[in-house]
Amino acid sequence: MKKIYLYTLAGAFTFLGAGCNKLKDFGDVNNNPAATVTPIPSALLSNVEANLGGYASTGTEAISGGQYAQYFTETQYSGTSLYNLPQNGFTGNYAGNLNNLQLIINQNPSKNMVNVAKILQQYIFWIVTDSWGDVPYSDALKGAANILPKYDSQETIYKGILTTLTTAINSFDSSPISGDIIYGGDVASWKRMANSLKLLVAIQMSKVTASSSIASAATNEAITPANGGVITTTDQNFKLQYPGGNYKSAWWNLYNGRKDFAESKTLTDYTASTSDPRQAAFGGESEQAGNVTTSNIGVPYGLARLAVTSFTDANPKWARVLRGDFRLENGSVTLITAAEVWLARAEAVNLGWITPTTSETVAIDFQNGIGESFVQWGLTSAAGKTFAQGLGTPNIQLISTQRWVASYPDGHMAWDIWRKSGYPVLTPAPDATNASKQIVRRFVYATSEYNTNGANVSAAVTRMGGDTQDTRVWWDGGK
Repeated sequence: MKKIYLYTLAGAFTFLGAGCNKLKDFGDVNNNPAATVTPIPSALLSNVEANLGGYASTGTEAISGGQYAQYFTETQYSGTSLYNLPQNGFTGNYAGNLNNLQLIINQNPSKNMVNVAKILQQYIFWIVTDSWGDVPYSDALKGAANILPKYDSQETIYKGILTTLTTAINSFDSSPISGDIIYGGDVASWKRMANSLKLLVAIQMSKVTASSSIASAATNEAITPANGGVITTTDQNFKLQYPGGNYKSAWWNLYNGRKDFAESKTLTDYTASTSDPRQAAFGGESEQAGNVTTSNIGVPYGLARLAVTSFTDANPKWARVLRGDFRLENGSVTLITAAEVWLARAEAVNLGWITPTTSETVAIDFQNGIGESFVQWGLTSAAGKTFAQGLGTPNIQLISTQRWVASYPDGHMAWDIWRKSGYPVLTPAPDATNASKQIVRRFVYATSEYNTNGANVSAAVTRMGGDTQDTRVWWDGGK
């Protein structure tokens, strides 16, 4: 863990020179040896935002989660989808994005810059804790003041995330936000994003009965218009739009000279069973960016290499992840969408956390979620609602399964939904290599953590009941 702080020392001098508000403005800002060594908050914020796409696309937490949740399967080098030991390190998150955001907070250029930095930190901490379980939180990012941070329980982290988001939402004023390449410094948008994140975090706690009152209160705070409300329409999505050129979409990079991933037959079978037109966007028959031909030939999930290559050789139009026109260099990565928010609200009403009204019931929120998902993929909202009405009365199985569909291709979100709810019902990989043959529930701590912060890692392992890929995180109530 000491290396986190060695790396953050270097990270403190990452951005020199003028601030920027667009990805295309980035250049070789480190090349002038005579330049000031004071980090520029606007450049730090732009850099962090530019890096966010990986958390919902091809970063380890997302691409692995997408395989465990059976959005994707491997076509060349089967390993993750066969449940090889996921002993992954999380220190890069602390040394990079989290530290750069902390530098903004420490410099305090404006109240709103600090609020945005804190909100983005909570988003990253959420993904990290959901992937590993107990991780450094309250002791993290203190530099030399604490080089051996304790691991907080996930319960503590979740409550900390909710508290920090609430404080940030309530602290916005009229001060400027510079370097914001996502919302252009718009305070209303950041409030909606933070409230939406707050709602999703609260819903993830739904199987933990002892925390249901906290989660219910956070949910109602999040959806209250006076607090800024949540994302309700697709044009408000928390989304990173890439300019292309030096800053290409992560989805474009997925097939940059390779074709290692496919849409899983698990998903294509489900969309076929419901005649879901979103499949036309979910899978493409070619890895070429811009290709507009769709594919519904999902690759069987979790097969060893010879078996899967035999299938892809026999079916050359197997479904690549996303149709080619959704994998352009100047494409986008969505991190929180209106569809996800509406479906989470439907679940909250179903749980009794939100009191039904004439404008908000399980069915209304559910249909709104499907409708916004259709809009997101270039279909009409009305068609989405018609599709939803044909699915019968929403319940936790149906809501969770449609949350899983609507979150595509964000693999981390899908993994969260499945682990918490047990839906959709997934069959483990037939060629699984792990001893239990069960789907991975969490990442295992890296060996380096034991070597550098052994006492705190051991305390976390004892608290969680083990450090295996079958050990469940705090909120994991799935089957």
